[in-house]
Amino acid sequence: MIRKLKSGEYRLYSRKKDPKTGKRRNLGTFKTLEEAKQHERAVQFFKRRG
Repeated sequence: MIRKLKSGEYRLYSRKKDPKTGKRRNLGTFKTLEEAKQHERAVQFFKRRG
């Protein structure tokens, strides 16, 4: 899940909320939407492996 910050950067959050904190986990902050989308694909790829 990607959200745009007030600073103009994009932050990637986990899709599910963290049961401990009740918030979504921050998976990285990126300058462009394209970079964030690319990282989201990488995260999904590695989630499926082992």
